[in-house]
Amino acid sequence: MILEKYSFGIGDRFCHQGKAQLSALMKANEQGLNITPVWNKSHREHTIIGTTPADTRQEALDAVKALKWDGPYFVDADHIGPGNVDQFIESSDFFTLDVADFIGRPADKSDVDAFVKKYGRYIGSLAVEGIERNLDVSEERIRAISGKFLLAVKQAGGIYRHITEAKGAGSFITEVSMDETDQPQTPVEMLFILAAIAEEGIPAQTIAPKFTGRFNKGVDYVGDVSAFAKEFEEDLAVVHFAVSEFGLPENLKLSIHSGSDKFSIYGPIAGALKKFDAGLHIKTAGTTWLEELIGLAMAGGDGLSIAKEVYAKALMRFGELCGPYATVIDIDTAELPTPEQVDDWDGQSFASALRHDQSCGQYNPNFRQLLHVAYKIAAEMGTRFTNALDRHEDIIAQNVAENIYERHVRPVFMEAR
Repeated sequence: MILEKYSFGIGDRFCHQGKAQLSALMKANEQGLNITPVWNKSHREHTIIGTTPADTRQEALDAVKALKWDGPYFVDADHIGPGNVDQFIESSDFFTLDVADFIGRPADKSDVDAFVKKYGRYIGSLAVEGIERNLDVSEERIRAISGKFLLAVKQAGGIYRHITEAKGAGSFITEVSMDETDQPQTPVEMLFILAAIAEEGIPAQTIAPKFTGRFNKGVDYVGDVSAFAKEFEEDLAVVHFAVSEFGLPENLKLSIHSGSDKFSIYGPIAGALKKFDAGLHIKTAGTTWLEELIGLAMAGGDGLSIAKEVYAKALMRFGELCGPYATVIDIDTAELPTPEQVDDWDGQSFASALRHDQSCGQYNPNFRQLLHVAYKIAAEMGTRFTNALDRHEDIIAQNVAENIYERHVRPVFMEAR
């Protein structure tokens, strides 16, 4: 299986918006832009909501059939590891191997020694096309990098081979995720991580590094945009170099996780993709769930009541809901409205506070981040919530499709052409 140049991870907590999501990518297709849809959902999300990987596969199948989509599409086992991969093997054909927990754990000294010996040929001042300065590579640096990342890559190799034994080589897409770490990888680290991936025989078609700045859930990028732009371009250059140096798949590309709503860096991303003629995989997830809440609020009546109830309960259970996402949210509780204030809002006021429109004076990023992690509340409502999604499908679908196409596809991919 080959992942096309541009691909878009469309997460969907409740498996109800597959058609709306696909319609946005089909609209891009009508403009001459081919973007491969990848439905992604993690083990954590399945556990909280009570769904299974088979439900995500069925959502994709239903959307593809209903809209007569004849292009490629995939179902991603998002952020899986040795402990949960088996649950995804039957339903998934895209596997994001998350080995962040193993980064920093020391590898066997013999493995490190062998790696340093083999890649010692790069010691010195290394020129990489697309990077202005030469990379400074020393034996000590290769040893430190292999000591930090080699065990993690070997774990990825073990998971990859386990999947291959079950599904067969070439029957799925492999992504290696290194993004859930404290520090971004340097270009030199990226180079030798990719070398290690090649050593393990992992035919990675995307790699998700950690980037400079904060990628908080559902809100804009926080950090130095120029520093990100430089780092992103250097990563693209290293990927291009590594493909030819190490025999990795020619379509290997960068993947951006928590990429939804990072509006301030979409321009630099598009410019870099155009400059390097590079591909991109970008993952979104909770924004579709937020568009469901926006649609319910705009529908008024029972829909608005549900949206208000979700917020009130989320505020009461703030610590429980925010704890698992502490590293990817940044909420100023003083800026959160009280349940009494929200109860006085009409549907438009609720939607305006939640919708990610930074030109709107009512937009509240703290309100948005809390609701982003509050999908557990909606899941506990069971059919009361999902039946409301069905009743108000038209207005919800309109919001979901517009969010993907106008706020994500157009600024990232259309500008990259």
